[in-house]
Amino acid sequence: MAEVLFYERPVPLNRNDHKDLRIKPIPNLKFASTVHSVPLTGVEFPAAARDIPILFGGLTAADAGPMALLGLRENENLFVDADGRWEQNMYIPAFVRRYPFILAEKPAGTEGDDFTVFLDEGYEGFGAEGDRLFKEDGTDSELLTNAVKFLGEFQQHVGRTQWFMEQLRKHNLLEPRNIRLEKDGKSINLNGLFVVSEEKLRQLDEKTTQEFLREGVLGWIYAHLLSLGNIDRVSMRLSQREQAEEATSALKN
Repeated sequence: MAEVLFYERPVPLNRNDHKDLRIKPIPNLKFASTVHSVPLTGVEFPAAARDIPILFGGLTAADAGPMALLGLRENENLFVDADGRWEQNMYIPAFVRRYPFILAEKPAGTEGDDFTVFLDEGYEGFGAEGDRLFKEDGTDSELLTNAVKFLGEFQQHVGRTQWFMEQLRKHNLLEPRNIRLEKDGKSINLNGLFVVSEEKLRQLDEKTTQEFLREGVLGWIYAHLLSLGNIDRVSMRLSQREQAEEATSALKN
């Protein structure tokens, strides 16, 4: 299962094995505290662009996909504090919000729908307390129905985003962008990133531009370009985190 990141023990949801399983909300997002980026769908670009840099990550432009840049150091999410609280009033990507559930493709030749619902058995909110996933008669509870609906919508957005990426590649709009930041004599280098080339965007023919406008592609592109200004804000977050770490270390010593 690709792109599972913080899912520790993803297993298929089963009406028999999980018939008595309950879930209670956990007041933190600690599970996302060690990821410095997560995949993003195009429909999220306008909302995410206010707070988070949106870039395209991959070894090459051919396999690059959109991502929300959440940190500048490995295994660190600068939007989650030590108590697991996401920064107030900051956008939380749908990739994070869908946890602890996920849709995964079934193996080829398997009967039924193309996707099946998985859950992370490592999620600390599962247990004997909270709301049931299944009713006494074995049907889905309202909670599970809403979760599956969200997963379905998310998967549709993934499909639309894949089409969006095909358009960017078709018109050769992606160009490499390395992020280099100097901090206290040390340098941070982020490679394997791509952005939309504004120069190539301006060179698009009128027919393609009209199609992009009609299909909403231009809106997503400009949201991405505007979001790049948030890289400096993420850098400031890192500085604040480092200052807090130094202060804590000084107190211990």
